Amino acid sequence: MRQLASLTLRRLLTLVPLMLGVIAFIFVVLALAPNSAAVYVLGDSATPSQIAAFNHAHGLDRSLPVRYVAFLGNLLHGDMGTTYTLQQPVSDVIKNALPVTAQLTMLGIVGAIVIALAFGLIGALYRDRWPDHATRLLSIAGIAMPSFWLAILLIQEFSVIGGGLFPSGHYISPGDSFGGWLKSMTLPAIALAVPVGSGLARVVRTSVVEELDKDYVRTAIGAGLSPGVVIGRNVLRNALITPLTALGLQIGYLIGGAIILEAIFSLPGMGTQMMAAVTQDDIGLARGLVITIALVFIIVNLVVDILYLILDPRQRVRH
Repeated sequence: MRQLASLTLRRLLTLVPLMLGVIAFIFVVLALAPNSAAVYVLGDSATPSQIAAFNHAHGLDRSLPVRYVAFLGNLLHGDMGTTYTLQQPVSDVIKNALPVTAQLTMLGIVGAIVIALAFGLIGALYRDRWPDHATRLLSIAGIAMPSFWLAILLIQEFSVIGGGLFPSGHYISPGDSFGGWLKSMTLPAIALAVPVGSGLARVVRTSVVEELDKDYVRTAIGAGLSPGVVIGRNVLRNALITPLTALGLQIGYLIGGAIILEAIFSLPGMGTQMMAAVTQDDIGLARGLVITIALVFIIVNLVVDILYLILDPRQRVRH
């Protein structure tokens, strides 16, 4: 336990320079963008003096290092600035949008895990028989379908527009109606989960097959333990280490997919706000959104690394 705590602390300490590097990169890239927020807010007829006044009011006329140091200092106090178009704190926008994206991403992760376990276990337990061939075919089909294309198909077939039960858009808070929230999130969650779950299913199958071929499994079954007990207690625990790592690598895809799907299903999440920031040349809002998404991705991968160390004690020795 002490070794695990030490490794976790070391991983946490490495986050500090990593986050600072990510923040610096995002800040510089967006600061060098040629688009002008002043022109969008004030209009094409804005005079040079009006543009200069706008840039001065928002600190855009200062040098890049000065702006970065000021932004970093404010960020340490929880201040991400204000949006140029709405004159609203960026943190307030993120506070309202992030839960929607987090809900969709979590549902997508749960759906992907269910698909991966179902297809992967069926394929491994019925190796080289027709259930294995069927799940392989379905997995390949799922991988080949981009989430946005699948979302359009789901809207056409299963939404109210296509005569189905699910809404094609609009978000309902779980606090207002849990059933309505579940309906509004079902189709985007399926569209998000299918490609990731299909890819993970192949990893799960391969890992379980390799584990089933090991001597300890044959010994345990030969000693009288039922296959279900051996698979549930030992095989899955050992076989799911590799899929867990693969899932951690897919978190970025899930977050990016959620952002795209929000625009398709009219969900008021980070993706919708990102689209608004890009179309309105609102660099302040775009910067806050991208930094938040990047930091969430880093933290989630840290959690996956810690779970990896918990599930596989051998990795603690190597580190």
